[in-house]
This record gives sequence, structure tokens and C-alpha cells, in this order.
Amino acid sequence: MQVYDTHCHLGLDGKVPPADEHARAAAAGVTHLLVVGIDAATSRAARELRHLPGVRWSAGLHPNDSTRLDEEWPALDALARDPSCSAIGETGLDCFRDRTPLPQQERSLRRHLALARELDRPVILHCRDAFTPLFAVLRDEPPVRGVMHCFSGDLGEARTALDLGLLLSFAGPLTYPRNEALRAVAAWAPADRILVETDAPFLPPQRLRGQRNEPAFVVQTLQALADARGIALAAAAECTLANALALFG
Repeated sequence: MQVYDTHCHLGLDGKVPPADEHARAAAAGVTHLLVVGIDAATSRAARELRHLPGVRWSAGLHPNDSTRLDEEWPALDALARDPSCSAIGETGLDCFRDRTPLPQQERSLRRHLALARELDRPVILHCRDAFTPLFAVLRDEPPVRGVMHCFSGDLGEARTALDLGLLLSFAGPLTYPRNEALRAVAAWAPADRILVETDAPFLPPQRLRGQRNEPAFVVQTLQALADARGIALAAAAECTLANALALFG
């Protein structure tokens, strides 16, 4: 069985050597990882991990930090043009935290979308309490390929994301006892439009709540996805791996 963690931040918190987490992931069957940048420095650090087997990386500026767009963009643009860069982002909108004005987040998002279209790369979209404005921007822009990272919406929001051509990626919250509505989305979503991720070191699965997350634990989210869909774990792994390889190369 091969498993793809489509969104993690190896080395972000500096608590564990990335190579150690990578080794534990491989031992758990997690053979592919996408290390996601959230600014120029972390995107550059993600690129430096591409020597690890199965690791891909992205370049982007997190919406909560998009006030730094102008100073960060030249480096991010250059990183994104590296042929080894697999995706643009993470970018998106966040209305949960109010430290960055929404117009500035939208400006950054549109800059990322334009770059993704130019380079024909998929976009990694962050959305927290922001489905309405995010979908408004995406409808206003030419189409892009991409994924709703750590999808947290309902069936209606899932349908809209799919109509926009996006995939849905499920993270640790899929395992939380009260998230029946999210498991309903996971059960309903088309088999060729679903992914799994950790968002490590954040959002550990239920059995590890309160602990630091890491890519090896994505198998627990994958099991929750398999249970929701009534399929075997290996079948869920095969499906999500194929979808991730098709999206990220």
C-alpha cells in the first residue's frame, strides 16, 4: 500500500528533523509527501527537502501573511518557476483570523491564480470561514486546477468546489467524533476527486488530539475516509494516490 500526504509542513516548527519524520512516514506506508510553502522562506526550505524519496514541494504565501505580498512575491515567483515545483500555494482566504484585511488576501490570491495559470500548475487553496468570498473570486477568474486543502465544508460547498474543477482534501478533522457532516461529504464525493493530508504539524487525528501531527498519521485519516465510503483501506489508498499523482505529477 502506498499513501500520499498531499499537504504537510515538514520542519516548520523546528521540533523534529524532517528526515526523521520522513523515515517514520515511509515506515507507515506514506511514500509520497507534498511539503507546502507558506512564504518565501518556507517554500525555499520545502525545495531543499526534494532530495528525500517521494517528496514534492510548493511555493506560496499564506493568506494570513498576505500583507507581505509585495516584498515576498519576487522570491516566490522565482521559486514557482523552478521546474521541480509541483504546485502554487498555499493561498486562499481566511476570515477566522482578522489580522489581514480581506481585500489584501484577495489580491494575493488572484496573483497566485494568475501564476498557476501561466505555469499550468495546480493551486493549493486555504479556506477558513471564507467559502462565500473564495468562491466569488474563483468564479470571477479563469479556471484553474487545484485542491481545497483541509476541506471543512458541507455538501453544498463541496458541490460548488467540484463544479469549479477542484479536488477535496480531507485532513485530521475527518476523524473527529462530531464531524458527521464532513464524513457525509467524504462518503458522497466522486472517487476521482478526493485526497488525504495531515497539514502536519497541525490538526492531528482524533486518537492523537493534543499532540504534534506528522505525515505518518495520515493513515488514520485515510482509514476514516475508507470507513465513510465503505471500502477497504487499500482501496482508499489506491484511489487517493492516483488522484494526487494526476494533480501534482
